[in-house]
Amino acid sequence: MTQIKVLEEKINGGNNPVFQELYGSDTAVLATQAERYSDLMAEFEKTFGNSDVDLFSSPGRTEIGGNHTDHNYGRVLAGAVNLDNIAVAAANGSNVVSIKSVGYPEFKVDLSNMEIDESKFYTSEALIKGICAKMKANGYEIGGFDACIEGRVPKGSGLSSSASFEVLIGTIINELFNNGKMSAVENAIIGQWSENNYFGKPCGLMDQTACSVGGLITIDFKDPAKPIVKEVDFDFVSTGFALVITDVGGGHEDAASQAEYASLPTEMKSVAAELGANVLREVSLEKVIEKMPEIRKKTGDRALLRAYHFFGDNQRVADQVAALENNDFDAFLKMVIESGYSSYMYNQNIFDVVHKDEQVVSLALALSEMVLKGSGAWRVHGGGFGGTIQAFVPQEKLDEYVNTLEHVYGKGACHKLFIRSKGSVKVDL
Repeated sequence: MTQIKVLEEKINGGNNPVFQELYGSDTAVLATQAERYSDLMAEFEKTFGNSDVDLFSSPGRTEIGGNHTDHNYGRVLAGAVNLDNIAVAAANGSNVVSIKSVGYPEFKVDLSNMEIDESKFYTSEALIKGICAKMKANGYEIGGFDACIEGRVPKGSGLSSSASFEVLIGTIINELFNNGKMSAVENAIIGQWSENNYFGKPCGLMDQTACSVGGLITIDFKDPAKPIVKEVDFDFVSTGFALVITDVGGGHEDAASQAEYASLPTEMKSVAAELGANVLREVSLEKVIEKMPEIRKKTGDRALLRAYHFFGDNQRVADQVAALENNDFDAFLKMVIESGYSSYMYNQNIFDVVHKDEQVVSLALALSEMVLKGSGAWRVHGGGFGGTIQAFVPQEKLDEYVNTLEHVYGKGACHKLFIRSKGSVKVDL
């Protein structure tokens, strides 16, 4: 019996504890996931002619607290969600990585040349090469492998499809060539390093860490080389609220929009630089206010507003964690709304100035306030400028909320999620 046949028997139509931990207890959902894995294994065998495979899963993440705080070494509150990227993979004995993602043409990455290639910026090939280069530099074994990947983390959704992909690749290499000895946090750091250096995007570390570690966690990036990751003991299900992520679309990949996104960490750091520091975590709000007349002449006012947002949201994360640990969910919800207003007014990542007529996030927040004011919470989710918003919705308003948002943004735009305990893992059945 081939390894693929063995795995299909163990999957058992989704009726197994591993799948239940990853995807919940709904039998229809579990059956759908079983079919998904089975189809991907068949695709792998057809594409690569090999049935000796391993299975992998890497979740998306939801940012619950701390909007654009991580890149200035702040705190975040995040959770891994039940939408994931999965892979069927096997070592191929060569120095070439071959990837076939469902819906995309197969591509290859030659590991004999590990140099940064700016012509490959913003490509999956660049991410993989960067991950391999950094793992090798950190003393890990690397090698060629074949993989078929299928993603259910929507691109541009604010659920971090790219970070999920990065730590999925790191997990595959870790398991195939290193017996799983690399930690989840190091996997996240390597993914971020690759995105910064080989992919060409100046991202923080929250997304990769949440996807890699799993569960509901708070992360303190004061020392970014050794982020402090703490599990938050809170049962969201018991609150009677649904966590709803709505894909509102928008967002642009043109150079002007990319520059708008990049301006967020750059402007925050420019304020820190005027005080002789590298990032805002190294200075205080009081010191910024003291020197504000001089700073604004150098950085402009928007940079100072973004710095003000950083200090507020960084403290808010600590307060949100304390509220959850004390089972004060009402206080937590109030701080979610406060964070959203701060992002809108001060961080200014709700719409970009290049495409100011397209304000999909702004409209979604207005609709959320209309339905949920006084009973729930809402805020921008992730990077902003498009993508998604997040809402905590009481069950008695769930249908109204979903119907209202999907009336504008289309059927299926709302995702009702749960926090899954596992991060990026080899699926050991």
